[in-house]
Amino acid sequence: MNSTGLQQGKNLAHRILRFLTVFCSIALIGITLSLFALLSVGNFLVKEDPLQKSTAIAVLTGSLPARALEAAELYRDGYAKEIWLTHPGDQESSLKDLGIHYPSEDEFNVQVLRRQGVPAKAIHILDTSIVNTADELDIIGAALKTKPHQSVIIVTSKSHTRRVHELWAKYHAADGTIIVHAVTGDEFDPSRWWKSTGSTLEVVHEVLGIANAWAGLPVQPVVHAHESLASNEQQSPPKLIPASKSAD
Repeated sequence: MNSTGLQQGKNLAHRILRFLTVFCSIALIGITLSLFALLSVGNFLVKEDPLQKSTAIAVLTGSLPARALEAAELYRDGYAKEIWLTHPGDQESSLKDLGIHYPSEDEFNVQVLRRQGVPAKAIHILDTSIVNTADELDIIGAALKTKPHQSVIIVTSKSHTRRVHELWAKYHAADGTIIVHAVTGDEFDPSRWWKSTGSTLEVVHEVLGIANAWAGLPVQPVVHAHESLASNEQQSPPKLIPASKSAD
């Protein structure tokens, strides 16, 4: 091989080595950024607001009895004079067909609130069946819209706070102001979420839920108790039903 061919071979080897170096560097940077984003997603999911006095405290379904207990404490601290509960629908319908009464979650929450000293006249059930968070915010938004320039404290779990904000900003910003508050003592650790199976499942669930919200809610539950207000259809506001007719 002459000197020219030898030099060309060296140049080719040099170009290949340079390409591999650049490629590996980019790949390493990409992997590092992806890992950082993955580990930071727990912190991204937590978005709480400073507490302030509001028209009502709305308790989202789930995490019995922690959310109701938190709402009762906020009520005792004077942050609002009403507590709103949502009403999950259809879960007990098959048992009703058998003549068996299965208490709904709002019934359990009423009992928790009453045991915590919240008077029955302060507890109101939003009388529209819900299936998911989008439904809950639909009826909370409809109820809040009847009270112009007011706000509501929404009690939920830490990992759920970001999704509540995203859904409200996208579909209900004109309905009023929300203050999203997580349960005190929630065990979700946003900095080490991958160390717990429960927290990992929460993160996966919330990330998929936020992606669905960003995409316009294309994924819906198989059974919907009512048409979602997120579709921007006109519906009458839900009734506020007191937990009991007896006044305390």
